[in-house]
Amino acid sequence: MTDLPSLNTNTIWAILNDEIDDATVNKLVWHYLGYSYNQQTAAWNNNNVISDWRDEYPEPPNFLENRPATVKLTRSIPPENKQLLKEELGFKGYKIGEFTPRHTRRATAANWLLSYLKLHR
Repeated sequence: MTDLPSLNTNTIWAILNDEIDDATVNKLVWHYLGYSYNQQTAAWNNNNVISDWRDEYPEPPNFLENRPATVKLTRSIPPENKQLLKEELGFKGYKIGEFTPRHTRRATAANWLLSYLKLHR
């Protein structure tokens, strides 16, 4: 997964604005959760994934299609970082009638990544 965009606020905005495809959003979250894909064995390596995730998801879940995985991702954001999209980026959310569950899940992924970025600066 070396073709991933850098983790920065421009990438977070690109996720929110639907400028990065769903597969790449998933790959970003997987990467920072610790999942890696071994091309030679054609298998996922989860040795660097914390046990809480590894036990429930031995292979990385699709966060944009799998509500339970997205709920778990939301719950893994520290309470003080739950509003980072609004507080640090000024993100006002999506307009009523113009967003779907997919948009909500992308916002969750973006917020988790922003939280990760803040925690690992």
